[in-house]
Amino acid sequence: MPASAALLPVLAALGPVFGLIALGTVLRRCGFPGSGFWQPAERLSYYLLLPALLLRELARADFGALAVGGVVVALLATIALMSVLALRLRRWLGNDGPAFGASFQGVIRLNTYVGLATALPLYGAAGGALAALALAVMVPVVNLLSVLVITHALGQARPAHLLRQLAGNPLILACAAGIALNVSGLGLPPGSEGFTRILAQAALPLGLLAMGAALQLAAVRGRAAAITVTVLLKLVLAPLLAAALARLCALPALESAVVVLFAALPSAPSAYILARQLGADAPLAAVVITVETLAAMLTLPLVVLLCAGPHS
Repeated sequence: MPASAALLPVLAALGPVFGLIALGTVLRRCGFPGSGFWQPAERLSYYLLLPALLLRELARADFGALAVGGVVVALLATIALMSVLALRLRRWLGNDGPAFGASFQGVIRLNTYVGLATALPLYGAAGGALAALALAVMVPVVNLLSVLVITHALGQARPAHLLRQLAGNPLILACAAGIALNVSGLGLPPGSEGFTRILAQAALPLGLLAMGAALQLAAVRGRAAAITVTVLLKLVLAPLLAAALARLCALPALESAVVVLFAALPSAPSAYILARQLGADAPLAAVVITVETLAAMLTLPLVVLLCAGPHS
């Protein structure tokens, strides 16, 4: 297949994703619909709409014909190796505890909105099920590692606070509930199909718009070394490592594609929120998120085309 023909479905899937992010940025700069809109919209999406989407996908997913075990191993191994590498490169990622805590999240966190909004059109229902599985594996692990590393870097390791962060995370709770409904054979409760479908349909557009509104373009100045290393690790090395691990695990094409896609995602706005809550360098976290999101507009189509192309 010619490269241009192979690129078309990739651009068709990613174009609306980054278009919504850009639209959110433009709307925020134009002051529409008002400065008081975006934070509540972000909270609504994060605490209700996205959890509804994850719960729905996991509860309804048919994992019987998918290489679930290999996907879990490849994802966890990617996170573990990238975490170790970030710790080894600490002097390049931040010369103090707060800065390193912010950069570390930029290396391992992933943007759930971009991942789901890309996987569903590219890979269909099976891809959506694998995407939900990937989030069920990655969201708890990256949250646990982020809290551990930040609190340790600041000399404030507190097990009780760590447990509160994990137990109160709406994405973790939704993933756990969805997996429980799936494994138990209950599926979605009777009468909830239409309700959860409507909530799920609203999750991605509102979340992507709010994400675009949260980007801090004016803050992308200084700290070039830490930002450059973080972006290269997250957007270049992580997907290459994931592709190698997927091959090592002998994953089928679809499973390999989803593993690589989720390793290649930019960091999420929740990294800024957590950095602010725990006392890490929140401004640096905001810059990392912004630069990674902008860079992903170039790297993600290439990664998807080369390593995680569309499958029928």
